[in-house]
Amino acid sequence: MAIRSIARGCGAYLPERIVTNAELAAKVDTTDEWIQARTGIKQRHIAADGQLTSDLAVHAANRAMEMAGVEGKDIDLIVLATATPDHTFPSTATTVQAAIGMRGGAAFDVQAVCSGFIFALATADNFIKAGQCKRALVIGAETFSRILDWEDRTTCVLFGDGAGAIVLEASEGEGPDAQGILSTHLHSDGRFKEMLYVDGGPSATQTVGHLRMQGREVFKHAVTNLSNVVLEALEANGLEADAIDWLVPHQANQRIISGAARKLKMDTAKVVTTVSSHANTSAASVPLALNVAVQDGRIKSGDLLLLEAMGGGFTWGASLLRW
Repeated sequence: MAIRSIARGCGAYLPERIVTNAELAAKVDTTDEWIQARTGIKQRHIAADGQLTSDLAVHAANRAMEMAGVEGKDIDLIVLATATPDHTFPSTATTVQAAIGMRGGAAFDVQAVCSGFIFALATADNFIKAGQCKRALVIGAETFSRILDWEDRTTCVLFGDGAGAIVLEASEGEGPDAQGILSTHLHSDGRFKEMLYVDGGPSATQTVGHLRMQGREVFKHAVTNLSNVVLEALEANGLEADAIDWLVPHQANQRIISGAARKLKMDTAKVVTTVSSHANTSAASVPLALNVAVQDGRIKSGDLLLLEAMGGGFTWGASLLRW
């Protein structure tokens, strides 16, 4: 019997401060109507002064571990996805490791921007399947508000802060009906990096920089790449789209989510959508959406989930998971 990564629990955290579209409209040349019509976003959460990415991650991690019935000492791997780490080094994952009382194993960050959680999930899954760990904590956490140009109305309205986490555990299982991660599929293409990037960094400019994006071009690539990687995941497992109980997409833009669903001919009632309440939280968005649907009872044990995301790089990926 093959080793498979089983999801034992999930958790999420959003900072207390909520910034509405109306509040942003008072600062930049935009309106609530314009933002909602083009993105579906109504509000976003913003980290407090002094509140770090690791702080958000620890909250989400603790909630995931509580649901899984485990403690920090039971975890032997942390893979944390973020494009907004606390420091250049050490990794944000090691800060979380210390905070949750995990004394052994390994902890490290991965950086694939909005696809980060899918990349982190695939990394942890491969560690488990290789027999190198038994229980992993996978986290997506971001404080994107720290890299936004608050005078650029085309980008500052799109993003927010947050964190989500999932606990994976080694178990035995085979076939599409057994619980756990069935497969993961990762892609990147560095030719398109100028379409979505941050104009700073320790090596290039010795500054943090701000997010820059060519929105229309990103939109076109997102719908195509996400649809293709979803089909790739289904084909790899011999499944059709109607076998999916829930599509849990990256929460970037309602139009991207809807466009990909139409291309896949998926019932929109099967798509978990939370972008209106927290905007694009980059690597945190997929686990945030997952947690909402688990907590409100939509996602139940045995459901087949398709997680997908695309981010700067470009990077994109998907994971098929039976809850």
